[in-house]
Amino acid sequence: MDIVSLIPQFGGVLYTILAFVVALSVIVAVHEYGHYIVGRWSGIHAEVFSLGFGPVLFSRVDKRGTRWQVALLPFGGYVKFLGDADAASGKDEDAMERAATDPAALRRTMHGAPLWARTATVAAGPIFNFIMSILVFSAIFLSRGVAMDPLTVGETRPLPAGFHELRPGDEILGIAGVPTPDFEDGDAWAAFSDALPQQAVLDYSVRRDGREMVVEGPYLLPPFVAQVAPRSAAMDIELRPGDVITAIDGTPIFAFEQLKEAVESSDGRVLLLDVWREGETLEFALAPRRTDEPQPEGGFVTHWRIGIAGGMAFEPATETAGVGEAIVGGLEQTGRIVTSSLSGLWHMVTGAISTCNISGPIGIAETSGAMASQGAQSFIWFIAVLSTAVGLLNLFPIPALDGGHLVFYAYEAIAGKPPSDLALRVLMAAGIAMILSLMVFAVGNDLFC
Repeated sequence: MDIVSLIPQFGGVLYTILAFVVALSVIVAVHEYGHYIVGRWSGIHAEVFSLGFGPVLFSRVDKRGTRWQVALLPFGGYVKFLGDADAASGKDEDAMERAATDPAALRRTMHGAPLWARTATVAAGPIFNFIMSILVFSAIFLSRGVAMDPLTVGETRPLPAGFHELRPGDEILGIAGVPTPDFEDGDAWAAFSDALPQQAVLDYSVRRDGREMVVEGPYLLPPFVAQVAPRSAAMDIELRPGDVITAIDGTPIFAFEQLKEAVESSDGRVLLLDVWREGETLEFALAPRRTDEPQPEGGFVTHWRIGIAGGMAFEPATETAGVGEAIVGGLEQTGRIVTSSLSGLWHMVTGAISTCNISGPIGIAETSGAMASQGAQSFIWFIAVLSTAVGLLNLFPIPALDGGHLVFYAYEAIAGKPPSDLALRVLMAAGIAMILSLMVFAVGNDLFC
């Protein structure tokens, strides 16, 4: 065996693991800091703030007596409050007995604090995950900007055809006699796209330097690869952003819709693609995969997909988005992730879509590496998506998760007393068993789906 030939593979694995550790560490740090800071504000003392588990690599004790540490196994973290027996906030009976003789000391424990303080402290972890996602999405929307109105050419893309007469700064008034609608009007834009004749070359009515003229340009939505989805058929054969698919099974194409139709009608059959990349034509073979896609109105639809997103024949010029507009966009994006996740879970439970849609640590690690390889912004976006998912997962009413603790607190608020220690121990053990079972199932999906 040639050891040298394994170096790129080994390097790719290390890159994937590093990206996964970075993404998970950021999300865990934000989640646990939410518990810590709200607990501190609520008068509950944190004994340990740990990023990671296992042997401690580094630690220091701050002026409040909290030990901040980094541990060897970077696959999670925890805050251990006064009175906790473990990272899952089980009660330390001995510590609670000692604190019971001193009301002030009892108040500083997790289990002796008022119900409102415990509830706020536990809920803060998932809430901080959601806040982080909203802020990240908002910042990305601010940095990207919004497309100018009227639609304006920002930067032309390198395409295989040589008839690109469009220039940066051209205002697109119409294409093939069809007036250009407001870019933000989704329905009008869809109707405009459908009305364009499927021709390789179209007449563009533009305003250039104050003068209106007609120039030739490529089909508005060519088979251009703007983004490659992680763990997709396109990713597996190493298609890249910037590639242009020029033919399928020897038949030339010029529109993304032609590619979409060929993939959806393939029934999984292997397709032979001619791909233009930086002036060179390459050949690839790939088999589309069944994909369950969430719909805007709810529910899922199964299609054959190869895992690429398209784009226009040019990069639209943008202008700075308002802060309020960006925050609304961040809120909406976070909400979409929550609703599609819940809808997906429901459809898996009812058997409407495959349970292979659940990814485990291996799948998440692969996605982390794939997104990191596509640039910093893609990786940061993925971290925000994963942060929303972690926040949502922790709110599930499973003992040992934050949602399970909130259910216990709701019971205490209604019954006037907490569940018995025996009931808590049994339920926590059942919750941990459930979580471990789910992890085993998810790893099985990563390996066999």
